[in-house]
Amino acid sequence: MNNTNNKTYDKRWIILFTVVSATFMSTLDGSIVNVALPDMSAKLHVAMAGIEWVVTGFLITILATILIFGRLGDIKGKTKVFRFGVILFTVGSLLCGLTNSLPFLIAARSIQAVGAAATMATNQGIITQVFPANERGSALGIIGTSVALGGMTGPPLGGFIVSAASWKYIFLINVPIGIIVFIMSIKIFPKSDKVLDEKLDGKGSFLFMISIILMFGALVQGQSIGYNNPIMISSFIVSLIAFVIFIIVETKIKLPLLQLGIFKNSLFSISIICGFISFVAISASNIILPFYFQDTMKLSPASTGLYMMVSPVVLSIVAPLSGHLSDKIGSEVLTLIGLFFTSLGLFFISSLSEKSPLIMIVIYIVIMTIGNGMFQSPNNSLIMSTVPRNKLGIAGSVNALVRNLGFVVGTSFSTLLLYNRMSYKMGYRVIDYVKGRDNVFMYGMRWVYISAAILCLIGALITAFRLYTSEKDKKCYLA
Repeated sequence: MNNTNNKTYDKRWIILFTVVSATFMSTLDGSIVNVALPDMSAKLHVAMAGIEWVVTGFLITILATILIFGRLGDIKGKTKVFRFGVILFTVGSLLCGLTNSLPFLIAARSIQAVGAAATMATNQGIITQVFPANERGSALGIIGTSVALGGMTGPPLGGFIVSAASWKYIFLINVPIGIIVFIMSIKIFPKSDKVLDEKLDGKGSFLFMISIILMFGALVQGQSIGYNNPIMISSFIVSLIAFVIFIIVETKIKLPLLQLGIFKNSLFSISIICGFISFVAISASNIILPFYFQDTMKLSPASTGLYMMVSPVVLSIVAPLSGHLSDKIGSEVLTLIGLFFTSLGLFFISSLSEKSPLIMIVIYIVIMTIGNGMFQSPNNSLIMSTVPRNKLGIAGSVNALVRNLGFVVGTSFSTLLLYNRMSYKMGYRVIDYVKGRDNVFMYGMRWVYISAAILCLIGALITAFRLYTSEKDKKCYLA
């Protein structure tokens, strides 16, 4: 090991802390605005269906660009791409905090999202580079925990900021953190990234971006103007055609954007599917609960933030313990138990009413979060342990892509189902909270939570089948 590598090795935990800070900040910004949406909707004078673009626009942009930055990290160097991402994210955050216009805010959020995608796509590769094999699992587990914590800390932190100051500080607090992370990345990050004489798959990148943007853009916008609109129908069709052509291109090109061979590993594929399911369920919960607390239970943003803090506190305790426990008893058993408890908690939350005691709500959230905490770290370890070292970067990018895909699908699915059921109950089309009709919101919310619970239960059954077949294979091998 040369002198440069020695210095990097000595600073590996500081590098991890810096990477975790950027990862936490990027993931946090995907969910922090959720609790502030009612306030932002009122201050910017737009309907809830319009303000939702502040959340979904951010996540769609990450989805459309994350694979591109993962590949660029392999070509140009992960550290360079990571730094570029930090700069862009910080600038985007500043612009978000300086606007009073919804279109400008959505544009600034898109800039933020491109930066977030660059850091998310390269963080696991950087950690793999600086940590030895015997510590790599723990380090990657900490990143996984920071991702889950970032997603769940957003709503409560957003509630506190909105109560204490303007919603703009939700974004402005990122600026000093971003500057510190950038300075740290210059001083301590590894400088040995090699530039490869390879080209980015431009055709595949373009097709993937078109497919993602049209698909999820139409999914979100269709809630406002209707899915029978010719533009929405055309968007879905073009998105599907672009995705099919993308898959064909990726199978024929020598250096594809996405190496499809990685999915031949069944353990990797199942772990990715279960991870997707869990993030769909959790993001569906995160976007509905703030409205339940504020509009139905009549709590202030600060009180909402306090109750929403239950999840990240429980997660910060359970996730590291489950990561450590997975080394002792294996990851598969824990992912099964985790998905089961997540499903149970979601079923319990679906039984809430306008008059449910707050302590009961907290207990149900704790059950759901214990399940999520038991699942996340072991599942991330499973994903990263099923691929060889030369494909860790690809695995990390796919994992991050699927995680953000889960956030987008969960957010879109939950609001779509919520408004659909509310419209059914009211007898006309609804795309906002109906004042004075809490029972209508509760009807829609119940459908969302039951659906999310069933989805998690399906994930648990898939995991149980995987565990059964792997144990059966072991017995056959020993015999």
